[in-house]
Amino acid sequence: MLSIFKYLLLLINIDQETILNWFGIENDNNTNMYNNMYSYGTIEQTSTDISLTTLKLVVEGLWTKLQDGLSLAEIESVLIFILFIRFLILAIRYNLKTSFYITCIGIVAGYLWYRHLIDLISMYRIVLLKLPWVNKLGADGIELRALSKQMYLRDLKFSEYTHWYNPAQMFYNGFTKGILSKQEGIDYFIDPISMIIANLPEPIKSNISPTYYIIYQQGIPKVLGMLRKFWNQLSGIAAYALITRIGKRYCPYLIRWHWTFLLILGMLEQFIVNFLYRCYFFQITVILPQLKALEESKYLIGDQTLPFQNIILNSCIAVTALLHIGLILFALLHAIWGQYFYIPFLVENVELHVGPRPANSIYSGGQTAWQDPKEKEKLLNRGIPKLWYGWFGRGTKGNFNILKLFKNLLKSFKR
Repeated sequence: MLSIFKYLLLLINIDQETILNWFGIENDNNTNMYNNMYSYGTIEQTSTDISLTTLKLVVEGLWTKLQDGLSLAEIESVLIFILFIRFLILAIRYNLKTSFYITCIGIVAGYLWYRHLIDLISMYRIVLLKLPWVNKLGADGIELRALSKQMYLRDLKFSEYTHWYNPAQMFYNGFTKGILSKQEGIDYFIDPISMIIANLPEPIKSNISPTYYIIYQQGIPKVLGMLRKFWNQLSGIAAYALITRIGKRYCPYLIRWHWTFLLILGMLEQFIVNFLYRCYFFQITVILPQLKALEESKYLIGDQTLPFQNIILNSCIAVTALLHIGLILFALLHAIWGQYFYIPFLVENVELHVGPRPANSIYSGGQTAWQDPKEKEKLLNRGIPKLWYGWFGRGTKGNFNILKLFKNLLKSFKR
């Protein structure tokens, strides 16, 4: 990770070995060469220039890793490498300053999706462990879940170590610790209200004390706990409104578009998550006990379709979870490339909030073919919405298509 700064300052030589080491790919040819050189008593290492062989080795190495599954650390390495390549392309096209600004905008937009990806991996950790290509992500999800639980327990145990970015916890700890005083092992309230009630005459004090202790020992902690939960639920929306609404002038369109899309998608994701939890709960509490009883019975008395039902449930849970995570990865790759994508109904609602893309700004990202006036007229006359607008929202007609892309690649390889 620290080598990215050396890349930016061009302090190291970028050769074939550097690229292969970035992806964690071992080159068998270089390994054999180093072994032969070591056997002859020499330890001199030579570097290899970047060529088509490098691309071949990267593709073969990544394909080998994909067969075993990618972890979160490997996904981060791929994303950082993509950002670095994009930074170089933009630096050649514009300049270093403009490239840095555009890349930072893509990093912020991608970070929103990446945080959501981590939440999904932590949520689907049990499902991912059962699948062959994503079991590493399931293991990472279990580690993240255990780490977050450990941090939560530590915060409860060591509540005095609160941070400035958690004002609700600071207020709660300061209030609860500030009004208590311990003398001879007994806790006393030392706030002004408690001091006034302590000095009241005995008949009045006996009547007020029960209500006073109910408010201080039960009412106030419940109200503060409710406010803390309310803050946890509302903090994301508050940050969104502050940055993309109040600070709309200073927030790039790409960030506002992807952030709004993520919030709208989160409303629909609740139905997917609840559906999967219901399937999993039904499988654990109903299908598997009956299936176990069926296998243990000597005469196989029971519903003979239980194995088939179990297979259907496993397939439904696995396919839904993979499609959900695949959609987030699809959006993440578009965000770090500074591009947009089209999904019917969702994109229209997003652009009702953020408006059309600024056409004259180089910081607004890629293209949005569905926003063209002619395309909008076609959408109004279509009964079924159009599902595909080309790669990176460039449109399906004009100067970009798949056949032309392959022809240009073949010409470049021949050269």
